[in-house]
Amino acid sequence: MRVLFTVNPEKAHYYSMVPLAWALRTAGHEVVFASQPRFTDTITQSGLTAVPVGRDTNLWELIPRHDEYRDWTWEPTYGLNDHVPYDVVEYPERATWERMAEGYLHAQYVWHKPGCFPMIGGLVEFARQWRPDLVLWEPLAFAGPIAAMACGAAHARLLWGIDIFGATRAEFRKLKAKQPPEDRFDQLSDWLGGYATKYGSEFTEDMITGQFTIDQLPDSMRIEADGLHYVPMQYVPYGGPAVVPAWLREPPKRPRVALTMGVSLTDHGAGYSVGVQNVLDELSTLDVEVVATIAESEQQKLKNVPDNARIVSYAPLHALAPTCSAIITHGGYGTFLTAALHGVPQLSAPWDFDAPVLATHAAAQGGSLMIRADEATGPAVREHVSRLLDEPVFAERAGALRDEIHALPTPNQLVGELEELTTKFRAR
Repeated sequence: MRVLFTVNPEKAHYYSMVPLAWALRTAGHEVVFASQPRFTDTITQSGLTAVPVGRDTNLWELIPRHDEYRDWTWEPTYGLNDHVPYDVVEYPERATWERMAEGYLHAQYVWHKPGCFPMIGGLVEFARQWRPDLVLWEPLAFAGPIAAMACGAAHARLLWGIDIFGATRAEFRKLKAKQPPEDRFDQLSDWLGGYATKYGSEFTEDMITGQFTIDQLPDSMRIEADGLHYVPMQYVPYGGPAVVPAWLREPPKRPRVALTMGVSLTDHGAGYSVGVQNVLDELSTLDVEVVATIAESEQQKLKNVPDNARIVSYAPLHALAPTCSAIITHGGYGTFLTAALHGVPQLSAPWDFDAPVLATHAAAQGGSLMIRADEATGPAVREHVSRLLDEPVFAERAGALRDEIHALPTPNQLVGELEELTTKFRAR
């Protein structure tokens, strides 16, 4: 069959989709990846075929230019606090009809339209010409379901995080059903419905949440929305082009603690939410070896490097994690799952969007600790890392999470089920 992946031009979203694309391709299926033209090199570097569609835009540049967001800064409030309507996942008391209906309108300006609008026309044109059997799209790439409806393909979401999107939509629909018909304002369905009509169809709810959803989190970490069909899949790490350096091929002489804050913030010109210098200074008092993978822009802010620390711009986490006794992270989805896949206890210091929700679930599972990024001072980080190293329960629970992840079907093992689901949902 022919499989069309589509993604907004975000590395963190794309990387989590690559292993399934490889699996489908090695199983004999035709696979292409569609995104904005500027994302072509990122796709082709992973050995996959790119289809540039539409025109280039940069969400992070557009937001400050919008009249309502000219004062927008790189300092969002903690977690989902500013991300209406998705904040109801973290703050259930905010789930009122008026707030959520207005919230979806707000989200249109901030998240939905800017990223995928430029791709819609080009993606539909390509889909009608190429005729995919299955379209796989990440939760914010709404050009995917629009194109699938236009060509009769089956389609599904492939998650890059905990499913706050499905959970939010489920809560919204409950509230919507309680409103008089004339008051059931739904900005997202109206917007997508307009495109469905334009291309010869009509709106269905799966244009928002997929005909099914591929979730790479294990059961103990997952949020599942009522009424959605979830298909579990084992997370396989991919982080772009990687080289394993010679020092990483030698076993550490002391317990190794990694510090990594991901690529998203520095990719968009923002700095880290955690004070790296202060953390390194405090970790220098422990009998550990610290490996800090820090962007060059952040390295320039360091005043000194302790003797027990190695600073590198990048090290492949899938190679680094197995050598570690503990890992300090920003709580990002790919970073967390890569460490979890190897049973490494973690300290998550999350700040924005769904990372605090994911970190809360991880801490409840027992293999991790969590601290807000703005509270992650050097002494606090040192205290938490000491607990991860000294208290056996964290390694035990991290090992249990590793086993839970390994029990999930790999991307290759999932291919057969995807073939069956495609046959079930395809409209032609």
